[in-house]
Amino acid sequence: MSDRDDLPPAAARALAEAEARRRATVKPAPPPELGGRDGPEPVRFGDWEKKGIAVDF
Repeated sequence: MSDRDDLPPAAARALAEAEARRRATVKPAPPPELGGRDGPEPVRFGDWEKKGIAVDF
């Protein structure tokens, strides 16, 4: 037995509508990186160098 079984019909409808809105929301794509490396992601491949300078962030 769910804790939502004892809710009034209007409250159950409101919860269902809110859940539907959350599922329909599309997450925006992350903004492009400015000044980043071209090619493979350095975090995945352990390459921490850019223009001959090793960086650690």
